[in-house]
Amino acid sequence: MSDVVLRVRDLVTHFETSSGLIKAVDGVSFDVHKGQVLGLVGESGSGKSVTGFSILGLIDPPGRIVSGSIELNGQELVGLSEEAMRQKRGKALAMIFQDPMMTLNPVLRIDTQMVEAIQAHEKVSKQAALARAREALVRVGIPSPDERLRAYPHQFSGGMRQRVAIAIALLNRPALIVADEPTTALDVTIQSQILAEMQDLCAETGTALIWITHDLTVVAGLAQQVAVMYAGRVVECGTVDDVLDRPTHPYTEGLLGSLPAAAIPGQPLRQIPGSTPSLGRLPPGCAFAPRCSYTSEACQQSAPSITTLPNGSLVRCHHPLSQP
Repeated sequence: MSDVVLRVRDLVTHFETSSGLIKAVDGVSFDVHKGQVLGLVGESGSGKSVTGFSILGLIDPPGRIVSGSIELNGQELVGLSEEAMRQKRGKALAMIFQDPMMTLNPVLRIDTQMVEAIQAHEKVSKQAALARAREALVRVGIPSPDERLRAYPHQFSGGMRQRVAIAIALLNRPALIVADEPTTALDVTIQSQILAEMQDLCAETGTALIWITHDLTVVAGLAQQVAVMYAGRVVECGTVDDVLDRPTHPYTEGLLGSLPAAAIPGQPLRQIPGSTPSLGRLPPGCAFAPRCSYTSEACQQSAPSITTLPNGSLVRCHHPLSQP
């Protein structure tokens, strides 16, 4: 039996605005396997978060999923009614937001929120729900769980609130969790602890995880697969080792070259020139061509298609970088 939990194919999500059509997600495809972490990376405005919201069915007008397929354990999610998606969210699908206060109600105690999250999907007693909530807090490394269950969100630090949000996402043992840059606002010590815990939890429970981030160093230590997005499209996808050690798309190479750790001491960073294009006014041909040092006439005239490389990686480029 296949261990593919999520299969996304040719996903297209558009937004109708007063300034024109915004192609936020334009033909995105990838798979996420059981117990696997997929890093979805790219600059701000590349379409990462909209891809996550599309999977969760959280796209509201003026946005809409135009076409494509999103299958969760073989069931098609595109086209499901709002009530059917509501039943999926929190049970089979869960999301961890960048700001934990988007998950937590500031006027309710933690135990109330966690019990309601369980009883919304299962008919269990309050005592059984409390026991599961306590177990979830212990799993994410929160000390004194009984005391913390009786606390309010404002009594937690930012890192502890994010741990509670992760615990709530895990309550109903979902098949897939989408995490939208949940550690960006945390200090590096807390961030590393949460990353290690998430990696262990996925391995133990078999939950698939999509980790949306702009930080390649986080992906390097957390994920097994990585998909690099630019201007609403996946431009490179493969294993973490292949993509980060041997990038084949100039954009991926530019992101890696911009990391301080990759710079020669005393030398300036190798920044990508220019800025990301407006998704409402994409250039003809390859969207990255105006910023690319390898651009040619073909790049200016036609958008590249996805190519499968000998190592199994996928790249969307007319002139993929040479492999060693």
